Amino acid sequence: MHAVPFDATDFGSHEQFVASAFDRFGDFDLVLVAFGVLGDQTRAEHDPAAALEIVQTNYTGTVSVSVPLAERMRAQGHGTIVFLSSVAGERVRRSNFVYGSSKAGADGFYQGLAAALASSGVDVVIVRPGFVHTKMTAGVKAAPMSVSADDVAEAVVRGLGRGRSVIWVPPAMRYVMSALRHLPTVVFRRLPI
Repeated sequence: MHAVPFDATDFGSHEQFVASAFDRFGDFDLVLVAFGVLGDQTRAEHDPAAALEIVQTNYTGTVSVSVPLAERMRAQGHGTIVFLSSVAGERVRRSNFVYGSSKAGADGFYQGLAAALASSGVDVVIVRPGFVHTKMTAGVKAAPMSVSADDVAEAVVRGLGRGRSVIWVPPAMRYVMSALRHLPTVVFRRLPI
């Protein structure tokens, strides 16, 4: 295993980061794009720098590294890009709207990227987990249907094997989010989420 340093907010380095990875290791069959910060919602609501840190890492950093990544994958003509999104971006909630909006933007970018790469031989898979127990969520009260990072990894492997383009973790989260997406705003805003 090889570790290569990466900084999500060092946008000027992303093209070279991707180029050096492909130059060093050759073609990639699978690339997992998985990074982000949760941030402090209360602080981010009042501090533009705190909000920008979340958005620049989760959205701008994702787009910045994914454009050259998609170009290299398209040039090789095969492979799969797996993007670790979040149900937080499905319908942005009051309790974490800065994080949720950044994930919504990145998720939307990857939906469009999937369409753009559809005839290139490159597949795009979007993973939408609910609450995952990781360092990022340490100290945060767990939500219902919480999962571990291992659960997410197993779901990704299963989903790839089944040719899924979207993977929900746990699978029931698809139905929960479908219901939440269709709630009228006046009802949604009253929910304690």
